[in-house]
Amino acid sequence: MRVLARTLALAIGLACGTAAQAADTIRLAVQKTGTFSWELATIRQAGLDKEANLSLEVTELASPEAGKIALRAGNADIMLSDWLWVSRERALGAKLTFYPYSSALGAVMVPAASPIKTLADLKGRKLAVGGGPIDKSWLLLQARMKQDGIDLKTDATIVYGAPPLIAAKALDGEMDASLNFWNFCAQLEAKGFRRLVGIEEILPKLGAKGAVSAVGYVFDEGWAASHRDAVARFIAMTRKAKQLLVSSDAAWDKIAALTGATDPAMLKTYRDRYRDGIPRRSISDEEADARVLYRVLADIGGRDLVGPAAELDPGTFYHAGSGD
Repeated sequence: MRVLARTLALAIGLACGTAAQAADTIRLAVQKTGTFSWELATIRQAGLDKEANLSLEVTELASPEAGKIALRAGNADIMLSDWLWVSRERALGAKLTFYPYSSALGAVMVPAASPIKTLADLKGRKLAVGGGPIDKSWLLLQARMKQDGIDLKTDATIVYGAPPLIAAKALDGEMDASLNFWNFCAQLEAKGFRRLVGIEEILPKLGAKGAVSAVGYVFDEGWAASHRDAVARFIAMTRKAKQLLVSSDAAWDKIAALTGATDPAMLKTYRDRYRDGIPRRSISDEEADARVLYRVLADIGGRDLVGPAAELDPGTFYHAGSGD
């Protein structure tokens, strides 16, 4: 009996140990050319996923819209998007939630010799926008220009496209100006383009008190509630990755090929801008500014921009716990 008891105890112990060691799987929808892929590469190279006891299943997609479709279809657990889209989806019944990823925003870029000197000069010009009609930087730019009585949707010719395509067409001279994600703007800057205005520069005029993380990790709140510990470990893991990218230039050398940097100067630009965009404020402060910006967008753009809700949905920001 003692032998049997010991055998059973050993079997139970092994089973429990195996269960304890089994990594939680998180499915990520990642834009192939986006900065999320840089962070994930850093996580894997540093073994942070194993340290967090997480198994990351990554699906690479061609555009942010593809990620939204994957998330809504239940084919992904987490993707990157903006709080404006999350609030719109919540107003329409999808209980998504948002946790800050980066406050790095894009910019309006023009060729060095362009006669365009101010945002008002975009009137009558061809402006290419990286992303779709509800891209957050594009919406914020529209809101700022409407304060000056300029409706870019009608006062300029707007062309939408995937960020890499827009960057390529900008280099080919197919448009007068482009609004793109910050990493593609860095590429253009390195090749002689001029930064007309950074989106972060217009936020104070829209009422923001600090750097606003327009981009964040987006996931379903029901999924988060049933995977609370895994979500907490995911957030902690990504914070460690960001800290590594802040403190280690060598970590950037390891992901240089992913960034698309063609020379050390471009890689340094990526590194510095990425570091500047790392969230450093409390979720409450982030949410407060998001509410202000949301009201501006709602007042100026109406339902076409923000959907049926006049206020940011209360559950838009994910509060993981005290101090987050």
